[in-house]
Amino acid sequence: MRHRQCLNCLTPLRKRGISEVANAYEIAAMRRAIAISAQGLGSTSPNPPVGCVILDSDGRTVGEGYHVRKGESHAEVNALTAAGKLAEGGTAVVTLEPCNHYGRTPPCREALVNANVARVLIAVMDPTSRGEGGAALLQRAGVVVEQDFLKGEALLVLGNWQASLNGGRPFITWIYEAGTDGKPNPNSAQGIAFEEMDSLRGSYDLVISQEGGIEEGVPGGHGNDVFHLPNRALGEDIDAMVKALNATGARSILLSGAVDQFSRIASAGMIDQVISYLPRTSPSRSPGKDVGRVIAIPDGFRLTEVTRTASRVRLTGRRT
Repeated sequence: MRHRQCLNCLTPLRKRGISEVANAYEIAAMRRAIAISAQGLGSTSPNPPVGCVILDSDGRTVGEGYHVRKGESHAEVNALTAAGKLAEGGTAVVTLEPCNHYGRTPPCREALVNANVARVLIAVMDPTSRGEGGAALLQRAGVVVEQDFLKGEALLVLGNWQASLNGGRPFITWIYEAGTDGKPNPNSAQGIAFEEMDSLRGSYDLVISQEGGIEEGVPGGHGNDVFHLPNRALGEDIDAMVKALNATGARSILLSGAVDQFSRIASAGMIDQVISYLPRTSPSRSPGKDVGRVIAIPDGFRLTEVTRTASRVRLTGRRT
């Protein structure tokens, strides 16, 4: 009964400083929920990628689930379905606040109440809640709710979705190979950046190639009834282009390659992240007087990661 006491009475135990056992179960459960939620990247939009783990009253994992696409069961419902009766008196650990409205599916807070869970741990509060949020109504129903549980870690998956809501447009990443001066190289569309684009595309709703082609990161992943590809190529009007891409329901877009249009999108402040590959250079090198300014990443971005590959230095930058 030791675990049951820790899990169901966590708040007073924390005040007494003896919640280590409960924390171990719950932290592991939230990290598991975050990990499985990433399987919804590239298919859930315009909905968020959410994961949920159900712990029974003894702290054992009895069910888990994640959201796949709009119109299908949410993470909480999938996890509760897997847990069955074992969810009663247990804890639901979920990466995003359970929804509180009827849409294509019933509200998740209702499913949690009907399953008689005792507690709900939430990583990120839902900025799209309509009226009172799911957390408030769970508490009103007698469920113990804790917010911001490993929030920073959950935003590793939910961050781009949240940024898209805050910015009113998709989160845009630009990946390209650079020349020795650090600037995008338009002659490298089939190089290492192109190869990484192929591995990253599953995490993005849309991929736009250097040639202007637009396709889903996961072909057919969103379902035709809630997600629609643009019926035209990129135009010269950047604002109109981003508006058209946003209308598809996309929350994230990957631009691959180096063309003037992508540079103009960056200059307009509409690119949120860059991934650049710098070629190897001599340990003692003068670029030459005609090269001009040598850079690492474009102006307006700060370095967030630097790694070395076999033949390149890989830089990641986020907009400042």
